[in-house]
Amino acid sequence: MEAIDIAEVARRSGVPASTLRYYEEQGLIASIGRRGLRRLFDAAVLQRLVLIALGRSGGFSLAEIGQLFGPDGNPQIDRGLLSAKAGELNRTIRRLSAMRDGLRHIAACRAPSHMECPNFRRLLDGALAKRGREKDNRSG
Repeated sequence: MEAIDIAEVARRSGVPASTLRYYEEQGLIASIGRRGLRRLFDAAVLQRLVLIALGRSGGFSLAEIGQLFGPDGNPQIDRGLLSAKAGELNRTIRRLSAMRDGLRHIAACRAPSHMECPNFRRLLDGALAKRGREKDNRSG
């Protein structure tokens, strides 16, 4: 088992040492000892950091990422969690696509003012209605 110190893990992974220490505090990675004041890690931590980075880029919280590893530190992927996250990403993609399309329309709209554009007014009304529903859900 190759032991590498925290500076080398940071260099190889591109993850700052402060983030490595934070991940260790959160239980996402574990050091295997120390050399002087420096933490030592098993070289397998590099693969784990890649999985953490993939999870983060997929929108997983650190707590959710922690659930993707078993007690032995090996990946133990919960397919239900992945499926739920995929559904969440689909909803986000639809929302962002609608926003992009709306912005493109507004930018190219030939109406004398945006307030005279029926599409822009529909966007405003939809956003207002959504905010009202969100407020009702929070207070109810």
